[in-house]
Amino acid sequence: MRILVTGASGFIGSLLVPRLLSDGHEVCALARDPARVTEDVEVLRGDAISGVGLERALHRVDVAYYLIHSMERSSQGSFAERDQIAAENFASAATRANVRRIVYLGGLLGGDRAASPHLASREQVQRILSEAVPDFLALRASIVIGSRSRSFRFLVHLVERMRVLTLPPWRTFRTAPIDERDVIEMLLASATAPVGGRSLDVGGPDVLTYEEMISRIADLMLVRRPVLRLAVNITPVASRIAAAIAAEDPELILPLMESLQGDLLMGDDHAAELLGVELHSFDSAVEHALGVWEQSEPLAAR
Repeated sequence: MRILVTGASGFIGSLLVPRLLSDGHEVCALARDPARVTEDVEVLRGDAISGVGLERALHRVDVAYYLIHSMERSSQGSFAERDQIAAENFASAATRANVRRIVYLGGLLGGDRAASPHLASREQVQRILSEAVPDFLALRASIVIGSRSRSFRFLVHLVERMRVLTLPPWRTFRTAPIDERDVIEMLLASATAPVGGRSLDVGGPDVLTYEEMISRIADLMLVRRPVLRLAVNITPVASRIAAAIAAEDPELILPLMESLQGDLLMGDDHAAELLGVELHSFDSAVEHALGVWEQSEPLAAR
């Protein structure tokens, strides 16, 4: 099977490509900068926002993984506008190329309440892609625990650098973080599993509040941090302070923190069973991620 992976140099794409290769698939990658793709695969230069290179990249492709999400700072409009343009360009090119299935990794939507701009953009991309290819499959996750996950790295840096963990009211909201290894296995199975034409909510076996997540990360890093619980949520100010502490881009952190409006929990989709994946616990996921992290970069708090 010929498979195209977009975002092949990113966190998820760089882990998915070698697993697809090990399963015997013919894999090609789409990248704005081909030099950033380290796996020995055919790399095609292209850009979903401009549309350049999409037709060539999708030629003869059976399954395309859409792992593009425009959260970085740009002069080309808001991240939501860039996401919409990229998805529309990709959807049109995939339709013309008769791609059988598009697999999209999106975000949990949080029930019936109005979605944040970040999650609303993810939902819009899902809708655009699903209308282009009937045998479409979306996996919707909250926090992915991995050494290159920016959400996880943000939490680790807060634990490392804050002597007192100052947590706003969103600390009480719950979600089901998922191990990067489990996401990759689910994505791998998504190429061939008979579950097309739908979305699947995916998550780990442990449902935790954000305070519980942060506290358990601190415990697994063998550090002790007292917690100061705030009564007022000052998201714009708090996000910029937190971004500065974690040395992260505030343009990334603000949309993520704006998404913390309530619980982000899975529906009863039984994704792990449908895709044949045995889930790792939260503690196992964190230990694995920290171990991989420390192979290339020391953790100041350990």
